[in-house]
Amino acid sequence: MIYNNDIAKSLAEYLLQINAIKLNLQTPFTWASGWKSPIYCDNRLTLSYPLCRNAIKDGFAALVKDRFPEAQLIAGVATAGIPHGALVADSLQKPFIYVRSAPKAHGLTNKIEGKLEKGDKVVVVEDLISTGKSSLEVVEAIRACGAEVVGMIAIFTYGFPVADEAFKAADCPYYTLSDYNTLIEVAVEQHKIEATQLATLQSWRENPSAWGV
Repeated sequence: MIYNNDIAKSLAEYLLQINAIKLNLQTPFTWASGWKSPIYCDNRLTLSYPLCRNAIKDGFAALVKDRFPEAQLIAGVATAGIPHGALVADSLQKPFIYVRSAPKAHGLTNKIEGKLEKGDKVVVVEDLISTGKSSLEVVEAIRACGAEVVGMIAIFTYGFPVADEAFKAADCPYYTLSDYNTLIEVAVEQHKIEATQLATLQSWRENPSAWGV
C-alpha cells in the first residue's frame, strides 16, 4: 500500500522525468520470477539524480517515523536496496545492515552484513516489490537470526494481489512511496503513454503471469 498520495504522485513524476520507466511492447522484459512484462521500473537510476534521490530518502524517513517508530535498525536488500537503506539509516541516525541473496562465497561467508542482534526491531528497505518472493526471503533470513522485522518499505510496487497475499501470510506489513496505478495515471496526464500502449499495459496488469506466454 502506498504511504502518501502526494508523495506517490511526486515520485511518479520524478521517475518519468529521469526516464526510469522503460516501455517495450515488442520485446517484453523478463523478470527474475520469469514473468514477461512490457514495462520496467529502473529505480537504480534515481541514485544519479540528487533531487529524486533525496525525495526518496526523505519519504522513507517520514514513513519509518510515522508507521514504524519502534524501529531500531534499517536493513537494505542487496543490491538495489542497499544505497537507499543506507541513506535513510543515516538520515534517521540508526544502525544499518544489508542482506545478500545468498551467503558470500568466500571470506566469512556471510549472508547478512553488519551487526544484527537477537531481538532487534528491523525495517527492511527494498527498491521494488513485484511478487514479493525475493523480498520475503530477506525477511525470513533476518527472522532466522532472532530479530524482529516490523515492516518493509519500498520505492515502488506493481500492486499485484499475489504480493499482498504473500506479505499477509508472512505477517509483514509493507508500504511503498509510489505504485503502478499512480505511475500510469501521471504518465497519461503527461501524454507519455499512448492509447494503444495503455490498453496493453492494462491487459498485462490484469494477468501478468500469463501475459506474453
